[in-house]
Amino acid sequence: MSTIYIAFGAVVVIIIAVFAVINLQQQHEVAAAIATASPGPNASARPIQLANGVAVGALAFPDPLRVNPRDGSPVDGISCLASEQVTLHIHSHLALFVNGKQLQIPAHVGLAPVPPQGCLYWIHTHDASGIIHIEAPQVDAPNGGPYTLGIFFDIWGQPLTLNNVAGKHGPVTAYVNGTPWSGDPRDIPLRAHQEITLEVGKQVPPPNYTFPFGV
Repeated sequence: MSTIYIAFGAVVVIIIAVFAVINLQQQHEVAAAIATASPGPNASARPIQLANGVAVGALAFPDPLRVNPRDGSPVDGISCLASEQVTLHIHSHLALFVNGKQLQIPAHVGLAPVPPQGCLYWIHTHDASGIIHIEAPQVDAPNGGPYTLGIFFDIWGQPLTLNNVAGKHGPVTAYVNGTPWSGDPRDIPLRAHQEITLEVGKQVPPPNYTFPFGV
């Protein structure tokens, strides 16, 4: 009988250990997702203050709600929901330059006019400040790994390649927190206060931003 109790106790210990490992892994994933980035050595020295509702760059793209709006169907496994989710709630910033001129990232990316009240995808913009909102019901993207810039562009409905950013053609240089990104720009992760710069054609020093209070 004692052997049965010992075996049962061993199983319980193993189950507890498995749950502990899973919980530790989840905590690690959350910490990685919300880790605040710091500017790299190539970023401009003087920080630029971002403000909610204040556009950054020149108007270049139409409002996604007015031109080819999404119908609310899932994109890359990401649903369009009636309200924002808070399991993962972080913000990144995207700056786009074309031949040295900064262009606005439009407001309303990731919003869809679906009756009765519309919906929004887990990754979206509220304004043309370039701030990307990641408000998701789960820490990892549906297909695994972090949420990425490629997912944002898919939700926007625009291309992102090494030679094409939202229809602007030319060699693309990418920076993350002022440091050159040598891989596919679609793979750039969206993390808390991540500063992403895409430059098409002529290169300029990547800007260094300060996020609004509470964002």
